[in-house]
Amino acid sequence: MENGNGYSHQKWNFRGNEELNTAASISVRGVLNTLVKNLNSDDRRSTIMLGRGDPTEFASFWTAPPAADAVSDALQSFKFNSYCPTGGVFEARRAIAEFLSRDLSSQLLPEDVYLTVGCTQAIEIIVSVLARPGANILLPKPGYPQYEARAAFDHLEVRHFDLIPEKGWEVDLDSVEALVDNNTAAIVVINPSNPCGNVFTYQHLKKIAETAKKLGIFVISDEVYGRLAFGSNPFVPMGKFSSIVPVLTLGSISKTWIVPGWRLGWIVKNDPEGILEKTGIVDSIKNYLDITCDPATFVQGAIPQIIERTKESFFSNIIGIMREAVDMLYDMIKEIPCITCPHKPEGSMVVLVKLNLSALEGIDDDIQFCLKLSKEESVIVLPGVTVGLKNWLRITFAVEPQVLKEGLERIKAFSQRHAKKQ
Repeated sequence: MENGNGYSHQKWNFRGNEELNTAASISVRGVLNTLVKNLNSDDRRSTIMLGRGDPTEFASFWTAPPAADAVSDALQSFKFNSYCPTGGVFEARRAIAEFLSRDLSSQLLPEDVYLTVGCTQAIEIIVSVLARPGANILLPKPGYPQYEARAAFDHLEVRHFDLIPEKGWEVDLDSVEALVDNNTAAIVVINPSNPCGNVFTYQHLKKIAETAKKLGIFVISDEVYGRLAFGSNPFVPMGKFSSIVPVLTLGSISKTWIVPGWRLGWIVKNDPEGILEKTGIVDSIKNYLDITCDPATFVQGAIPQIIERTKESFFSNIIGIMREAVDMLYDMIKEIPCITCPHKPEGSMVVLVKLNLSALEGIDDDIQFCLKLSKEESVIVLPGVTVGLKNWLRITFAVEPQVLKEGLERIKAFSQRHAKKQ
């Protein structure tokens, strides 16, 4: 509607940044929003979300009461209503350094920890720090698309190395060596893996570290699912190998304590030789932190109490639920002819399964599968193309067992309905 000012005929010099459209189109949130919009409003059944790693709606996944109490205590203390110093509240940095050092050979210092607004901001910071003209970074395929989205926005070239499903999604180290040139800065390793659900062995992580050293690049280790390992391979932090190669570890409390909305993450420097200092990476991180926002100060203030007072039984209970869910998922997928799971999940909250399109009629790819599934069954899973593997599916198993069972039953019914006639 035109008002008296005649705005509709005015020439304006501003436009939105179209590069944000490109970045959003390859994000998990962007794809899930598209699938949610495709739901059938006439379907009276509840929507089953198997497309994202956020189980907070389920009571069995609620965070530990001492964690909630810690946030409340921090708020009511009136000590954490201010801005925080660059890098975060010292006591929180110290508590995280001590917490992570439990699994390392050497002791981290508070100065090695930089607090961020969840692991997402940690990714944004690292990608921006490395986005010098001509630089490139190595990303896993399949992988977590936030790296790709941020790199596209920052004009940082990405080069993909393969993960091998037949070998438990191990890194194809030969493909890594073939990708590197003098402008390659770092390799990203996600362990436990999102989207694959595997956990790398100590021996394989050491090989990755040795390969990175040989190539003159450092390792960015995304360990946001670090304590969520429940298979035969125990979780080993990449910082164990910092005597071989510099490591920046990214993490958060989002998955470990099941509080993704609290937005508290970190970048941690594992670099006993000081290489990241000498090459300016640390200064660039600090400079970025000076021009961006910080995690809520009261959440930072709660961190020491959260870590100190959360009992081990909380973590073991979550692991038990996840292990039960994985057993159910792995068995039920065997009953769906058009889907195969090459590797039983050992960690994280997700698994990558292969879609056999030759067994289906009227479905051309993974995106079409997911769109029709949301429309017909009110079940949402993530198309594999989002994480770098076309005609695969990423399924989240961090839900109540009964919800997971019903979701998989609906997927089975959908697959039978669309099965190719013999």
